[in-house]
Amino acid sequence: MTNEALFRRALDCLPGGVSSPVRAFRSVGGTPYFVARGEGAYVVDVEGRRYLDYVQSYGASILGHADPAVLDAIAVAAAGGTSFGAPTLGEVLLAEEVRRRVPAVELLRFTSSGTEATMSAIRVARGFTGRSRVVKFAGCYHGHADLLLAGGGSGLSTLGLPDSAGVPTEAVAETVVAPYNAVPDLDERVACVIVEPVAANMGVVPPEPGFLGALRTACDETGALLVFDEVITGFRLGPGGAAERFGVRPDLLCFGKVLGGGLPIGAFGGRRDVMEVLAPIGPVYQAGTLSGNPLATAAGLAALRQLDRGAYDRLEDGAAELAAGLALAAEDAGVALQVPRVGPLLGVFFAAQPVTDYEGAKASAATGRYPVLFHALLREGVAFAPGAYEALFPSLAHGDAERAATLVAAGKALRAVAASG
Repeated sequence: MTNEALFRRALDCLPGGVSSPVRAFRSVGGTPYFVARGEGAYVVDVEGRRYLDYVQSYGASILGHADPAVLDAIAVAAAGGTSFGAPTLGEVLLAEEVRRRVPAVELLRFTSSGTEATMSAIRVARGFTGRSRVVKFAGCYHGHADLLLAGGGSGLSTLGLPDSAGVPTEAVAETVVAPYNAVPDLDERVACVIVEPVAANMGVVPPEPGFLGALRTACDETGALLVFDEVITGFRLGPGGAAERFGVRPDLLCFGKVLGGGLPIGAFGGRRDVMEVLAPIGPVYQAGTLSGNPLATAAGLAALRQLDRGAYDRLEDGAAELAAGLALAAEDAGVALQVPRVGPLLGVFFAAQPVTDYEGAKASAATGRYPVLFHALLREGVAFAPGAYEALFPSLAHGDAERAATLVAAGKALRAVAASG
């Protein structure tokens, strides 16, 4: 079986041949590789080729693929049944572990995805405040709920316009899009401000010093709620995620990815008085048949129990070494490259200066250099995400040997970029 043949079959039964758009390689060109299995820092495709993987399920596999403790936990849970539509011990244990790590979470509710978590958190914010307007930031992705599929204007904050066909204008009529790293003007119409505390869906754009704290102040002054979308940063930047790292306490937080140990999960939580508007104790309805799924909660708990301070130190040290090596390889190749890093989270931008917002990220993508880098790395057996707006996710399985191999491959790939003009 070849990737090409399997992609032709997939095109016949899946829109674009994939179950999520970026997997189709449209922005980088070529045929996607189909993964047959994962092994720690590596994936192996259906042709038997092994890739050093920095996608890692877009951040869900922080321990690396097929972690033995996670697999054991899934097997034990599955032997007892896969779904019940009733409360289970596993969801209580995982919720308690989240609360232990993230003090801002006083009550938590599980969902089946990050999209469900963000759309539910916004419904809660609207129900709690009695307001309808939502402020988000250009370049921050919060899932594919209609009201969040809005792009930004140029310069000043504007009312959003739909970013997707099928989303009516009225669905985003109360969504305001502001430039990232700029504190917007809020008023009494705003129910909440939702933000990626580290913008990791336009590459990796760190918050400017004081930005998140200023958002907290602006929300306090106007009675709006501050929502941290920590689907990517949660349990990756440290035990308490971005809220702990930056010392800012949001009213609501959204989680996914690492929380499920590689299985589908999401969650949102925060202040007790805010979360108590949820049914069955309040008037805001939210539900999910598979929410708190016993396999996902078992996998998530097995993952979190391995993520102590020592694990985060190893992740951060490895990411720092990788970032420095990539920057040096770019310098040696004569390529203008920024390698932003926040903890173990990395990005790459083809730019001479640090990127601080979505406009800068778009300018990097517009150079057309990322597809050249992507394919040159792939030929060397290193898999970055097939899109210029994605982050790199080194895992605990990426050790010294993997980083060394990555930097050798990056040196060759960046010379190919330089030669491409």
